[in-house]
Amino acid sequence: DSVPLYRAISQQSAEQMAEKVRQYRSEGYRKFQLKVGGSVMDDISRAQAVAKQLRFDEGDVLVCDANRGWQRDEATRVVRALHDVDTFIEQPCNSYEECLTVRQRTSHPFILDESIDCVEALLRAHQDKAMDAFNLKISKVGGLTRARQVRDLGARLGYKMIVEDSWGGDVTTATIAHLAASTPPASLLAATDFNSYVTVSTAEGAPSRKDGRMSASAQPGLGVTLKSEVVGQPVAVYTKQD
Repeated sequence: DSVPLYRAISQQSAEQMAEKVRQYRSEGYRKFQLKVGGSVMDDISRAQAVAKQLRFDEGDVLVCDANRGWQRDEATRVVRALHDVDTFIEQPCNSYEECLTVRQRTSHPFILDESIDCVEALLRAHQDKAMDAFNLKISKVGGLTRARQVRDLGARLGYKMIVEDSWGGDVTTATIAHLAASTPPASLLAATDFNSYVTVSTAEGAPSRKDGRMSASAQPGLGVTLKSEVVGQPVAVYTKQD
């Protein structure tokens, strides 16, 4: 089955960001991660302008992701000004403690990203009621096996999650697709197709977006074959000895 994708909207003027959302929505995307974390008044305008392009009654989702860019007072001003905008607030401040303070000052659903880097961090956030969802980046937690552990625990605890990574191309996108496809649908907020953000393809058989969704390959492994002419020769080769 296919999984829903979000589209990240880079920080520009409110008008430019709203126009990008309108364009991507026409391509089938229904979930948007708005990059904020700049000046308070500009970020408020960005969120308000983008929200006008969305149809929340049809399932559109807006996430205001500050990438740790606000101080506590700035984040508080933003969430207060956006009290009537249907949006998630993602990782507003640098530290977990700062984010928790903002969480306690807003009724917006809250996503933690950089603060969730292991099982212990997830359990701490759960105990503190610090979030409603979290961003699961595969490399941030130490690879696919540990990401699956965090994913399974998060789903068991009742959280929604965005399944993605810090960045990547075809191989990373294939990995994301498999982890997202095996996540309970009720627990999956969105995934990311990083290979649509880059200009160089590194593998054959990688997932591709269609109507704001993507599917994992049914082929063995990740379902991709590296393009040796692009990635070059291997640095080392390991074989099993009898």
